[in-house]
Amino acid sequence: MAAAPAEHLTEDLARLAGLHGVATSYRPAPDRTVQVPASAVIAALAALGVDASGPDAVRAALAAREHELRERLLPPVVVRWAGAEPPAALTGLPAGTALRVVTEEGEDREGTEGLPPGVHRLTATAPDGRTGEAHLVVAPDRLPAPPGRSYGLMVQLYSLLSHRSWGMGDLTDLAELAGWAARTAGAGFVQVNPLHAAVPGAPTDPSPYRPSSRRFPDPVHLRIEDVPEFAYAGEPERLSGLLERAGRLRAAVLEKGALIDRDAVWELKREALEAVLAVPLGPGRQAAYDAFRAAHGQALVDHATWYALAEAHGPDWHGWPDGLRDPRSAATARARAELAGRVEFHTRLAWLTDGQLRAAQRAAREAGMPVGIVHDLAVGVHPGGADAWAQQDVFAAGMSIGAPPDAFNARGQDWGLPPWRPDRLAATGYAPYRELLRALFRYAGALRIDHVMGLFRLWWVPAGSPPTEGTYVHYDADAMLAVLALEADRAGAVVIGEDLGTVEPGVRETLQRRGVLGTSVLWFERDWEGDGRPLPPERWRADCLATATTHDLPPTAARLTGDHVELRDRLGLLTRPAAEERAGATADAAEWLALLGSLGLLDLTAAGPPGSDEEEEIRAVHRFLLRTPARLIGVWLPDGVGDRRPQNLPGTWDEYPNWRLPLADPYGRPVPLEELVASPRLRGLLDVLREDRPPGG
Repeated sequence: MAAAPAEHLTEDLARLAGLHGVATSYRPAPDRTVQVPASAVIAALAALGVDASGPDAVRAALAAREHELRERLLPPVVVRWAGAEPPAALTGLPAGTALRVVTEEGEDREGTEGLPPGVHRLTATAPDGRTGEAHLVVAPDRLPAPPGRSYGLMVQLYSLLSHRSWGMGDLTDLAELAGWAARTAGAGFVQVNPLHAAVPGAPTDPSPYRPSSRRFPDPVHLRIEDVPEFAYAGEPERLSGLLERAGRLRAAVLEKGALIDRDAVWELKREALEAVLAVPLGPGRQAAYDAFRAAHGQALVDHATWYALAEAHGPDWHGWPDGLRDPRSAATARARAELAGRVEFHTRLAWLTDGQLRAAQRAAREAGMPVGIVHDLAVGVHPGGADAWAQQDVFAAGMSIGAPPDAFNARGQDWGLPPWRPDRLAATGYAPYRELLRALFRYAGALRIDHVMGLFRLWWVPAGSPPTEGTYVHYDADAMLAVLALEADRAGAVVIGEDLGTVEPGVRETLQRRGVLGTSVLWFERDWEGDGRPLPPERWRADCLATATTHDLPPTAARLTGDHVELRDRLGLLTRPAAEERAGATADAAEWLALLGSLGLLDLTAAGPPGSDEEEEIRAVHRFLLRTPARLIGVWLPDGVGDRRPQNLPGTWDEYPNWRLPLADPYGRPVPLEELVASPRLRGLLDVLREDRPPGG
């Protein structure tokens, strides 16, 4: 669809868009407003089931929407925060309106006072006979806070190989790291990348942020030998052969410098699991498996069915035979019966992976971690994957999410992820969202939400259009936050929002008020409204996870030495001449080091240029983080061994081995878990965090 000029946004179209939460403009800066193309507004409305294809259609849709809003008694979802006054949706009802609630437990009650937390069914009956129904979300006023102040490690799990893993880090490696970090260094958590189920393929997309499913984890992370049935799977010679092949995969990475080959790892693990799952379960294990299937119900059936069908027809359901594109069709039911063995295989894999994830969290807590494992929730899913197939009714067809143009990317971004329809989410009482959160909180001590601003609005890009020709679509943030608070409270889990970059006014304040921690990265913390200089520690916010870097940014050693500029220069990614970039990076590092020196955190009397004593400078950076009031302090594990390579370099695909690098030392030599925990450099850094805590730490 060709983009119409912004001035073709008629008054009626703008009103219609506003009534459906579709933006007609946005403000990338306080003093600048950008009009979005009419084509983006029309396409977004179409994805919401609203015909705005011409003036007559717009007028008809506008009249219908205004009539609906005028006549309805209740919106689809009503939020009641604990301890707060009743919401306007209830206080604005006609006098004499009777309210009845059926709670989650099935109890029939009159009125909305004194209800337990939950998502209940509310019915309103007005004196004139009109009735209305809504989902009533009763939520705690705030999410759980971290249990005291603590620091933790951040790592991409695949990069954390041990001498027992099969070519990439696994869930037992995670449990081992957590147990060691808690017992020997007093760490309070370990944060990992998303462990969602990937889209199968050759090659598989290695990005953990474009999964097939966010609801279920990826069995590639299993430690095969820790599955109880492994000891009884097949002939001893076969098991020995599998372990020997696993050793070769591991040695290729740790000893020969190969990249992590996720596909090769999965092929070997799949073969092993075929043998493992042929072993009958004992009575207790069978009962646990049956309970897991009952708990996850149809969602688990759909998930396993998609993977069975993907084996037969390919990993993009859009290309499957017509009948199989509908998860509820008779053709799909027949195929599920014909592929019952494969459906059972993938169901068991989900159960086994869930079990090892819960074991990792249990190990972390038993070792003394107050938080434990921090899991990462990706912002969306692959359009051809399991979730998009099973939940077609709640995804916006023909749309993908991304970001508008900004100072870092003048062309905007298209992430290729279909957005949830806010209207369909509301109609279900946010059931897909609730079920997703509940599944993740089964094994998470805390949850990091990538692009947490998506709880408020997302940039929708119509298919075939550049990211510049998209628009924002708003979500009911009050309802999204209430559901999040409800599920986090039930799990006793902390929530961290990734709120870096451009954030709509009021969003950070709302998240803070509800107890969602933010994310503060050292290099971005400057006095942007003042002189632009580095922000002193006492001016940092308290309700955040404070870190020196992230997986998408250069490790601290690369920042200090300027290696990140050289890398981007080699790959042709610089937007200014290399000399200017180098000078800017050197000045940036020097300015931060000068602040560290002025605070007595770094001795500059004998210092050379930035990076000349990088170990001490990295320790000083973390002493600075301890000076802030941040509730959580994250240590990027590669910083502990001097790795200079980012795990992901935005703007690259084949040019850089994103998501495939093992943890390594400054010279690029892989560091296995067993060497990592004995590293004097890492221990020196963790000693700073363990022993140099400020009062109240």
